Amino acid sequence: DEAVRGTCEDASVCKRFAVSVGYWKDPYIQYFVRQPKERKAPEINRGNEYYMKMTTHPGFMCVPGYYARVHGVTYLIKAFLEKTECNCQIVNLGAGMDTLFWRLKDENLLPRKYFEVDFPMIVARKIHNIKSKPPLSKPIMESHSGDSLLIDSHSLDSSRYSIVGADLRFSSDLEEKLKKHHLDMHLPTLLVAECVLVYMTPQQSANLLKWAASTFPVAMVINYEQVNMRDRFGQIMIENLQRRQCNLAGVELCSSLDSQRERLLLNGWENARAIDMMKVYGFLPQADVKRIEALEFLDEKELFEQLMQHYCICWASKDSSNL
Repeated sequence: DEAVRGTCEDASVCKRFAVSVGYWKDPYIQYFVRQPKERKAPEINRGNEYYMKMTTHPGFMCVPGYYARVHGVTYLIKAFLEKTECNCQIVNLGAGMDTLFWRLKDENLLPRKYFEVDFPMIVARKIHNIKSKPPLSKPIMESHSGDSLLIDSHSLDSSRYSIVGADLRFSSDLEEKLKKHHLDMHLPTLLVAECVLVYMTPQQSANLLKWAASTFPVAMVINYEQVNMRDRFGQIMIENLQRRQCNLAGVELCSSLDSQRERLLLNGWENARAIDMMKVYGFLPQADVKRIEALEFLDEKELFEQLMQHYCICWASKDSSNL
């Protein structure tokens, strides 16, 4: 668990760096993480979760890449918000230091309620930052109405935003805590999981997906994580993470796009799709792609493509209202 929690710090640092270079705008990430001292490889800023550093001992540096990931996931989130006219709720699973709540508020796209879930230790750190940084706490208070805002060391609950400290491997405990924070079982619900399910055993992730599919009549799930992990490139990724005591307990379900889709369909979701990140990159607005490609020189295009082909975005729906 400690190694998995460490990926939160890796993600935050690399996200802050990519924002500082100009890949996209996020005025809030600065309040959660300091500016990194070293430059991150362009492959990382544009691409995915692991960077292959070719030395005398080939391996991977665990540094997240975000441009394609952020834009791909955000596109699906905004599509859900548009379809529901924001009359919905979002549950961000393993949210870490994510700033989506504040960015959606700035765009006047807040759902009825936005939930975040992560390990209690990570939640405690995030709550501390929110309490001590007015640019983070003020938007929460501005969107709050009703009774006084509830906050303790491992949870925060306002009328539009909640953070919950919970272990996603135990869905009954998760449901109990979310209900205490006023999760509405009847609202259209979007669940977002970015590099989360892969750290759970297949049975644990199945339990979580089944719980969500059986709980909400209208729901969508977005999952971003590894794919095509049975080739040599994927095996090196796994071996390097194992050296860091970071075990991908659910990697067997990341063997192909088909296995990713099947996992969702077998656990109660009615429709499921999956595409690798190279396709996502091709779908992005080409004017913006040209802009970001001009930010840094990319001399390892083959490496970039390999990285992108080993990550995917999957999404599934359960839709009794035919949205």
